[in-house]
Amino acid sequence: MAKIVVIGSTNTDMVVRSTRIPVPGETVTGGTFLLNPGGKGANQAVACARLGGETTFVAKVGDDAFGRETGPRLAKDGIDARLLVDPAAASGVALILVDAEGRNCISVAPGANATLTPSDLEPMRGEIEGAAALVMQLETPVETVAWAMKVAHAAGVTTVLNPAPAAELPADLYADLDWITPNETEAKLLTGVDVTDAASAKDAAAVLHARGVKGVVVTLGAQGAFWSEGGCCGSVPACPVKAVDTVAAGDTFNGAFAVALTEGQSVVEAVYFAVKAASIAVTRPGAQSSVPHRSEVAADGTPAAKP
Repeated sequence: MAKIVVIGSTNTDMVVRSTRIPVPGETVTGGTFLLNPGGKGANQAVACARLGGETTFVAKVGDDAFGRETGPRLAKDGIDARLLVDPAAASGVALILVDAEGRNCISVAPGANATLTPSDLEPMRGEIEGAAALVMQLETPVETVAWAMKVAHAAGVTTVLNPAPAAELPADLYADLDWITPNETEAKLLTGVDVTDAASAKDAAAVLHARGVKGVVVTLGAQGAFWSEGGCCGSVPACPVKAVDTVAAGDTFNGAFAVALTEGQSVVEAVYFAVKAASIAVTRPGAQSSVPHRSEVAADGTPAAKP
């Protein structure tokens, strides 16, 4: 089993599900409240572990109840959680509103996630350099992301960056990325291309390749995903499902994609596997609670690694 290191955020998600998401100044009553573990980094670590990867997760938490609950919870999924404690910051939290169609809007207070520095990660250099893949997101400082990606890339580790939430990246970071996995909104922010379908995703990928990225996967929601690498490209359609909650769908996709890559699956197989896993996640409420296990991805009899 190949080792995957995930570095990123861990949050506690406070979710309200109601008929619709209120507009500014409006109150919508009648919703249901849920308290769920989340954070893009932790979600992706859970996805990696449940879908077959030996997973180490590195994050920073506060000295509070949310932070203290994180390690034991992740250990239940077999994750080696390396949690740093910042006594001066609270653990990260996210406020999530979900409507009847499964659409969501999210407000995040990063807390200790925002204080993760390269010096915090220096003791983990050996773990990073010895991994098969490094997976990161943008809920921790971008300079920390850039440092870790450079260390991993120099050691020949496969690097996967999910540029979420959307933010501009340093120009020199792109060359250290084997894979970047934006959704339509993130791809537009990074490239200026209005991504609405596979054709426009191809245009956005061309911009990212020109900056030095080796491989690009643009997730397209109900349209599936577009991939581009080494002069080849293609699309994988979404699985037809009834979406209940799209929270952590992208995180599930990224964890699944990383696992498939470390198993030696082809790009098409890896994207197919990731689309299938994400399609299961959207049929369930919650973040980590929605992430499927490996056996579920192939439960319909379709080989998980076959496009």
